[in-house]
Amino acid sequence: MSSALPTPQAVPPRTSRRRLAVHAAPHRGRLGATASLGVLASILVSLLAASSAPTPLYAIYQQHWGFSPITITVVFGVYAVAVLLSLLVFGKISDHVGRRPVLLVALLGQALAMVVFVEAGGVDALLAARVLQGISTGAAVGAIGAGMLDVDARRGGFLNSLAPTLGTAGGAMVSGILVQYLPAPTRLVYLVLLGVFVLQALAVLALRETVSRERGALASMAPEFKLPKPARAAVAIAAPVMFAVWALTGLYAALGPAIIRTLVHSSSVVWGGLPLFVLASAAGLAVVLLRGTATRKVMFIGIGSLVAGVLITLTSVAPGGGGALAVTMFFVGAAISGFGFGGGFQGGIRMVVPLVEPHERAGVLSLLYVICYVGLGVPAVIGGFLVVHGGGLVPTAREYGAVVVLLALAALAGLLRSGRRVEHVAAARPVAAPAMTAPAAAEPARRRSPWEALD
Repeated sequence: MSSALPTPQAVPPRTSRRRLAVHAAPHRGRLGATASLGVLASILVSLLAASSAPTPLYAIYQQHWGFSPITITVVFGVYAVAVLLSLLVFGKISDHVGRRPVLLVALLGQALAMVVFVEAGGVDALLAARVLQGISTGAAVGAIGAGMLDVDARRGGFLNSLAPTLGTAGGAMVSGILVQYLPAPTRLVYLVLLGVFVLQALAVLALRETVSRERGALASMAPEFKLPKPARAAVAIAAPVMFAVWALTGLYAALGPAIIRTLVHSSSVVWGGLPLFVLASAAGLAVVLLRGTATRKVMFIGIGSLVAGVLITLTSVAPGGGGALAVTMFFVGAAISGFGFGGGFQGGIRMVVPLVEPHERAGVLSLLYVICYVGLGVPAVIGGFLVVHGGGLVPTAREYGAVVVLLALAALAGLLRSGRRVEHVAAARPVAAPAMTAPAAAEPARRRSPWEALD
């Protein structure tokens, strides 16, 4: 992408010239737009891969240290809580200090977490590593998402939806393969990720900064739920389905390995990582296939697929089930649910983000991730408690799935009731221009729907 700037006349009135001015002076050795998007997306993939990498290892940790399913879900849930708190505290800080410093510190935190995992000798170390992971991931995701939108709104929005699914799928599956077939099963995957984070930190040094420094960094760290008025109706519609799809991810990440072991009667860690891999891979496929589909239709497809997939999955784990048919239905349900995950997550981001200004992007994206990570962590911990003190694994999975279906239906009701009104609000609001090439900036500004722009 050209480093030339839009002329002052081409900048929409509400767009901060200070923020665009950071691109005015070209930097030798800095990465171009496509390479920058690649680096940012790769970091998001790695962060989510690292978060799902322990999933196939939980059974090994349980054998070595003798803890219960509740402990597994607590270790999993601690990560989600740490991400949530980090988002609340650090979610907007990159709007003030810049994207690059936040990413460098976050990658350092991830590297330190990998070292703790490598040296872990008990549950306390696992909890400490997950907290470090969560804090650094929460600090990074808002900066990464906003940075990709700063560079290129269309491609950045697409990658914001695709990268998390690729990371979640790859982390679970690659970890399972490394653990099953290579030496040092509880260390090798973390050493590989440590090397990746170090390389990515070096790549961040070559990125162009997309925002200039602004006062108020400390004040921005005070947690607050502030949502720009134009986006409130869209968030009310998107929130239930985004919560639901990440709650489903929590089910597959925390309890999926145990569920599949009851169906296939195998202790292989590859089987343990396969459910999450199928779910997340199908989600990534949905992001790719639906990228040119109208946002409202994407939401309908996502909700419908989520409900259908969960119902098939619940049928596969019904009492008395088992055998090849049950296993097949389980993975078919996971794939269809995953397609719903991709549609619902992508649709939610595409519904909300175009309605906010560039300087509000990191904060709003962080709020959306708060919703996602509450869905990821809290239901999983409750599920672990019910496995031990409730009806057991299969009844808990069925109850968990039923709640996901109800949340998806709540999102559907909101979409049917208010979707057209949200689209009307979006159509009345111009898209805030991100950094763009000179030819794109020279086009006359006109009012257009963000739904039209992204669809």
